[in-house]
Amino acid sequence: MLSRKSFRVIVAGVGMTHFAKAGRSKPYPEMAAEAVRDALADAGVDYRQVQQAYVGYVYGDSTSGQRALYGVGMTGCPIVNVNNNCATGSTALFLARQAVASGAADCVLALGFEQMNPGAIAEHFPDRPSPFEAFDRECDRLTGNTELPLALRYFGGAGKAHMERHGSTLEDFARIRAKASRHAAGNPRAVFRDAITPEDVLASPVIWPGVMHRLMACPPTSGAAAAVLMSETFARRAGTSTDVGIVAQSMVTDSPDTFESGDMMKLVGASMTRSASANVYDEAGVGPGDIQVVELHDCFAQNELITYEGLGLCAEGDAPRFIADADNTYGGRCVTNPSGGLLSKGHPLGATGLAQCYELTQQLRGAAGSRQVDGVRLALQHNLGLGGACVVSLYDRA
Repeated sequence: MLSRKSFRVIVAGVGMTHFAKAGRSKPYPEMAAEAVRDALADAGVDYRQVQQAYVGYVYGDSTSGQRALYGVGMTGCPIVNVNNNCATGSTALFLARQAVASGAADCVLALGFEQMNPGAIAEHFPDRPSPFEAFDRECDRLTGNTELPLALRYFGGAGKAHMERHGSTLEDFARIRAKASRHAAGNPRAVFRDAITPEDVLASPVIWPGVMHRLMACPPTSGAAAAVLMSETFARRAGTSTDVGIVAQSMVTDSPDTFESGDMMKLVGASMTRSASANVYDEAGVGPGDIQVVELHDCFAQNELITYEGLGLCAEGDAPRFIADADNTYGGRCVTNPSGGLLSKGHPLGATGLAQCYELTQQLRGAAGSRQVDGVRLALQHNLGLGGACVVSLYDRA
C-alpha cells in the first residue's frame, strides 16, 4: 500500500534508440528525434500536445535541446536544457515529473541523448576552475593513484575501499559484470549482447592491479531515450493507459561528509544514494524489500556492488553474500539491471536515466520479453552523477 504522501505521475510513453559504440552512431538530432517519435507514438499523442520539454545532454553546445526537438516540431513549447553529469537524463525526468506533479503542466516530455567520442571521459575546459577540484584533492589524498583517468580513479578507489573494509573481491566484481552480460543478451538495444563469464572478465586487461580490469568499466556509448509524462486526468482524456506511474522521486546533491569522511565510497556518491533512496521509501511508505526490480547506476562493477548497500537491497558489508546467493538476478531477491545496465547496455550519459525509465516501464507493463521479471509491481531507478547529483525514482503498476 503506497503512502498518501506520494503523488502519482503517469509514464504514458517511452522510446529508446539502439545504443552504439562511440563514433558509430547517427548524429544526435536523428537519434533524439527517433526516441521522441517512438515515445509520442507509445503515448498516443502528438508533439503539439506537449506543454514543456526537458532535454538532457552532457557533451554538446548550448541549446542542443532545441536543435534536437526542432526536427520533431516547432510548436513554441518551452525547452529546458539540462546538464547534471551522468545523472542528466534522470534530472530531466525529475524536472518533468515535478512540472506535472505541481500542476504546471499536464503533458511533459523528458529527452536525453549523447553523441560521445571514443576514449575515457575527460574535462573540456582546462582554462577555468574545475567542478572536480575538491573531489580530485580528496581522491588523490585517499588513493595516491593520479595517473588513471578521472572516473577510473574514483570508482576504482571506492571499490578498493569496500574490499579493504568488507572483504569484497575482484571475483565479486567479475560476477557482476558477467551477470550484466547475461541480462543484456536479451536486450536488442544493448551495445554489448555477448554473454561472458567471470573468468573472461578477469582475463581482460588490468587497469588497476588488484582493483579493476577493463571489462569492469562501462563503454563510452551514443544513444537517445525519451519519456512522455502526464497527469492522470490528461492521460484518461487522451485515452492513454495509466498502468505505469512514478509514485515517488528524490534528487539530492553532496553533503559535507562527501569530503570530510575520508571515505572513497562517499566521495563517489554512496551517501547521496542512501539519502535519496531513504527519501523515496519514506515518501511512498515502502521499503527495499518491496522492490522486485532495480535499474541502478553500474558505471563500474564496483559501483553496482556499493549501490546494493546504498539502496538497502542488503545490509552494509553484505554485498558479497548478496552476489554469491544470486539475489541480484532472476530467481533471487531483486533483479538488478535486467537491461544489462551501463556495463553492457551502454552509458550515453544524457540518455542513461531515460533508458532506465524505458526498461522499468517495459518491466511494469509485462512487455520486456525474455528479460521479463515475474510479478513486478514496484520498480526502482537509481542514476548517479559525480560532482554531484543522485536521482532515485520509484515506479508502480496500477
